[in-house]
Amino acid sequence: MRIAIDGRYVQDHFPGIGRYTYNLVRALSALGESAEWLVITNPRLPNTRYDLAALAAQPGVRLVACDVGTFSLQEQTTLPREVARLGVSLLHSPYYVKPYRLPVPSVLTYYDVIGLVYPNALPSARARALFRLLSWLALAGADKVILLSRSAQRDVMRHFRVAEARTTVIYPAADPQFQPQPADVVERVRQKYGLEGPYVLYVGINKPHKNVETLVEAWARAKPQAMLVLAGREDPRYPQARQRVAALGMERRVRFLGDVPEADLPALYSGAALFAFPSRYEGFGLPVLEAMACGAPVVSSDAASLPEVVGDAGPLLSPADVEAWADALVRLLGNPATLEAMRGRSLARAAEFSWEKAARDTMAVYREVAS
Repeated sequence: MRIAIDGRYVQDHFPGIGRYTYNLVRALSALGESAEWLVITNPRLPNTRYDLAALAAQPGVRLVACDVGTFSLQEQTTLPREVARLGVSLLHSPYYVKPYRLPVPSVLTYYDVIGLVYPNALPSARARALFRLLSWLALAGADKVILLSRSAQRDVMRHFRVAEARTTVIYPAADPQFQPQPADVVERVRQKYGLEGPYVLYVGINKPHKNVETLVEAWARAKPQAMLVLAGREDPRYPQARQRVAALGMERRVRFLGDVPEADLPALYSGAALFAFPSRYEGFGLPVLEAMACGAPVVSSDAASLPEVVGDAGPLLSPADVEAWADALVRLLGNPATLEAMRGRSLARAAEFSWEKAARDTMAVYREVAS
């Protein structure tokens, strides 16, 4: 079987989708199936995160260069012709902005409906209309839709009227680099970012549905003897968290690290006294799983897919309840024995997610669609 996978999203602009695609291809190759994996890439797109040469060295994997940008009209013309030329059994698109008319069957990985549930996560009415239209086209044209959680599956079925039989839930796993780091590596990263004492960590963008302001408010009420560290790309359209930190006079107790290099994340997770994730909506919630895989104790919101990811590893709180978040911060940071027990639960829970299982389940989808 010859499978094409759209790997143009393995690049800096799509950190989560890129990580999903990269690890899926690597895991598919490791299955030892008699298959060829043709990964369509665009070398012109900025990529400082992923080693494509290492991916190409995997058994059965071949990179196919295609000078088509993401969000390009060429996706609808050049890319289908390239897929036809490759003579593949199907195309797997890991994003809803994709070619909508294809000469072969297709599989789509769809992540969430944030653009519908939280419209202000998108910058304009035009962007919201495009999200709905392009999502509908992608979902309607796919022979099978992979969702990363049962919560996302329910949302897609409800908002887009997709039949359950055309969907399947396949949980991803953390990248293998996310594991507890040695003390000297953690210390080196601490020094790099000037983190001298205990810190509570959040990793993610600052869009409204991420609900970072609730964590800031809870931090102001809890007044713990620690630093709140907010890491992740900042969208300048959403300055609310920074504004709230300034209004509360907490500049010395809250650090904004911005977009942290991929190589520093495992140590940053490993060194955290606690990982806090107050998001109102996630299609899966990969940062929580990465934190658990590094042995960080986690406290998360109870919204959308997050209970599926966290399980019993840590407390689940309402994303709207600032007081509950403040109480949890005080209680957990004041009890080292509890935090140590939570580290063990985090590692055990993260181990339940496997890229091997995800690859086997995805391979079953390919067989179904190709037949």
